[in-house]
Amino acid sequence: MAKILVVDDEPDLEVLLRQKFRRKVRKGLLTLVFAHDGVHALETLDEHHDVDMVLSDINMPRMDGLALLREIGKLDRDLTAVIVTAYGDMRNIRTAMNRGAFDFITKPIDFSDLDTTISNALRHGDLLREALRSRDELVALRRELGVAARMQESILPTVFPRDPRFEIHASMTPALEVGGDFYDFFRLEDSRMGIVMADVSGKGVPAALFMMVSRTLMKGAAIGESDPATAVAEANRLLVESNEEAMFVTLFYSTFDPATGRLRFANGGHNLPYLVKQDGRVEQIDCDAGLVLAVLPDFDFPAGNLKLEPGDVIFFYTDGITEAMNEEGEEFGEKALARVLAEAAGSRAAATNGAVVAAVRTHAGDAAQSDDITCLSLRYAGSG
Repeated sequence: MAKILVVDDEPDLEVLLRQKFRRKVRKGLLTLVFAHDGVHALETLDEHHDVDMVLSDINMPRMDGLALLREIGKLDRDLTAVIVTAYGDMRNIRTAMNRGAFDFITKPIDFSDLDTTISNALRHGDLLREALRSRDELVALRRELGVAARMQESILPTVFPRDPRFEIHASMTPALEVGGDFYDFFRLEDSRMGIVMADVSGKGVPAALFMMVSRTLMKGAAIGESDPATAVAEANRLLVESNEEAMFVTLFYSTFDPATGRLRFANGGHNLPYLVKQDGRVEQIDCDAGLVLAVLPDFDFPAGNLKLEPGDVIFFYTDGITEAMNEEGEEFGEKALARVLAEAAGSRAAATNGAVVAAVRTHAGDAAQSDDITCLSLRYAGSG
């Protein structure tokens, strides 16, 4: 059973949350406690030592959500925090992340998004507590990598949107040596979708943690900015400022409008996605490579756009697919990928991903997987 402390000065929210989660509360799966500001929240935490997660608004009297996060950080407690903020409030989002917040949601609250965020935050908290409990026992690298893999998988969305105009499906098969691949998709204003495919440098727990930071900052920048290149530049600037480990991430970010089929994109040194036409024609998206994120603070990332036709598929991926090797050391390669995509033309998004992953596994044979295999397919059905 999980216990969540909700901190908000709006009494209507308590009513809505009790109604939204009434079944879980009735089944004993969830307990909700409430506080009206940061001071009240600290008093409540002192009374309830079994709180797992804090869901807090930022703007409150006496003590706001950002000050509350600072005070929570001083407590000897394994608490996961999620903040509630306004669209595009990057300054407060950045401050909250620096003070230990796991994620954020925006007002007006989408309760489906809230449910998913809470589930991810609770799962992350469980994994973090497991990692802390195991810290003194991690004498073997494999156990560390196992924790990192589960941390990595815990934030990847696994519930795909249902819309008659398009479908999205994604998969990530982690390697034995954990990397930092991640994908993400989220709703933007005007019913658009934001889509991210990225690969963090390095391996193990540091890569998994940097992946989580990169994913959160990219999502925050995307929600507040309609232009993909500007959003990527903002995420890059924030990553440069908080990159003590000198890591980097390649990233391809797109916005998709299902009403028009228009895809706008920007590239941060990542593999270019493929456009798969329904008649079997396959070509890479036309865009310059750009520069990886978290290296230079001020960089103009290359961008472009294209209009999808009904039946078109955009296939996003990481280099774990094209660089997968067989026992002879031969890479799968881009030609083989394009051939598989051509054969899968006209298929559903999940079937496209499945065909590629199956082909990569067949090519690799008994060779050990050395990198994550990550892909996402966006299939446009048309706006009618």
